[in-house]
Amino acid sequence: MPVRRLPSNPDLTHLKYQAKDLLKEHAARTQGTAQRLREFHTRFGRATDSEIFGAKLSLSDAQLAIAREHGFPSWTRLKRHIERPTLSDRLDLPHEQRIEDAVFRRAVELLDAGEVSALRAHLKKHAHLAHQQVVFEGGNYFKNPTLLEFVAENPVRHGTLPANIVEIARVILDAGTSQSARNEALMLVSTGSVPRECGAQLALICVLCEYGADPNSAAHAAALHGELRALQALLERGARMDLPLAAALGREDDAHRLLQAASGEDRHLALSVAADFGHLEIVRLLLDAGENPNRYNPVGGHSHTTPLHQAAAKGHEEIVRLLVKRGARTDLKDILWQGTPADWAKHAGKPRIEALLRGLDTEGKQKD
Repeated sequence: MPVRRLPSNPDLTHLKYQAKDLLKEHAARTQGTAQRLREFHTRFGRATDSEIFGAKLSLSDAQLAIAREHGFPSWTRLKRHIERPTLSDRLDLPHEQRIEDAVFRRAVELLDAGEVSALRAHLKKHAHLAHQQVVFEGGNYFKNPTLLEFVAENPVRHGTLPANIVEIARVILDAGTSQSARNEALMLVSTGSVPRECGAQLALICVLCEYGADPNSAAHAAALHGELRALQALLERGARMDLPLAAALGREDDAHRLLQAASGEDRHLALSVAADFGHLEIVRLLLDAGENPNRYNPVGGHSHTTPLHQAAAKGHEEIVRLLVKRGARTDLKDILWQGTPADWAKHAGKPRIEALLRGLDTEGKQKD
């Protein structure tokens, strides 16, 4: 789920009220509140709605969720960001301009400029750089990147990459990187639009896997972002085919084969991507297997929406009709913008689907 970006002049008192409102919503047992707590409170990551509503929630719990919902690891860190901001807190600046460590910042500048020899010399002089991390807050990813992760241009900083970015990546990899850094860089490359648009995505995937990045670590993310060429490259380099990947690719035979042994988490994710990408028969297969169309999508998979929101916005009319027929509620609102599936269809320019959904009651029956 995208984080809620703070305004340019955030008010801590207003954020405290948000925490108190969250407590009230938890007491009212609203489904969207359970999803917010599942994603943004460390205690509820795998909890069911009933487990979340059955748990006691304190004001400090609510404040933690509000802080994490805005991209900060704790209420204390959010409070410091507002009351005592530093250069790294300038959310209006590109990431490289928020780096306070001059040595690390110089390494990023050399990377961005494609200065291979100078970067190699800089890394040799400052051997710690290959393993050093910088801290960025206020977002939902790229929070503690190493230098290697900057090769992905994800998040977008300049909108382009140097022509020799693969050679740049090799220089950093040769300087020594951790497994987690290689995996994170692979995920960022596999989901990034800039590496794809620059024609570097597949070559970067290749070199990262050559140096030991695990293709499984990026496969689901690539599928969820619709980066199917990247996903295919990951599969060719050893990523395991599972139910969510089969659902993303529309491989019905694989989906049937993998369904029985799939975990509940994989089934949940598979329904999300199948509805999003328009694979009707896989959606039907998952609904026949008992998947609930009224659950919010899983964390990491458009978790602020339901499958019906995604199908409506993408214009998958047959899937919209099937989901509604199988009990999908038309009145559930997304968590970020409080829009119904019909609202999402309107926003996406799908008037036929909007009219269909507005003509139904919450139980999917035609209104009088």
